[in-house]
Amino acid sequence: MAGKIDAHLADLGITLPTATAPVANYVPYVIAGNLVHISGQITMKNGELKFVGKLGKDYQVEDGQKAARLCALNLVAQLKSAIGDLDKVTRVVKLNAFVNSDPAFTDQPKVVNGASDTMVEIFGDAGKHARSAVGVASLPLGVAVEIDGIFEVAN
Repeated sequence: MAGKIDAHLADLGITLPTATAPVANYVPYVIAGNLVHISGQITMKNGELKFVGKLGKDYQVEDGQKAARLCALNLVAQLKSAIGDLDKVTRVVKLNAFVNSDPAFTDQPKVVNGASDTMVEIFGDAGKHARSAVGVASLPLGVAVEIDGIFEVAN
């Protein structure tokens, strides 16, 4: 039986991507007490890389926001894999976002709004979070955005 968040996702027309397995020596998540730490999620959609390139060179803000949204959906998919029921989420605590940026690009916060808006869209007020939006010279596999997150869950 689907929970409230699953039903809300369906109402929004959102299908979560498949949670991907790690590609190196790490785990996709760690549960410590009532916090779930999700490893960095890239712009992978059901096994296919999307948004490979740099913001300010290959992509502009609007595409970057779509890339950040995909990272956010991958975070939620990993979270669901970790806890089973998204109704257990009591708070999105923090997102750390890395934006593969051309040196002159300075709109990383606008890009990362794509992820932040998605968390609020899915979890409502519990989706409001602290965050970092950092421009970097490169990211794994050349993707445009990578985001990790910390989520509080009910025991």
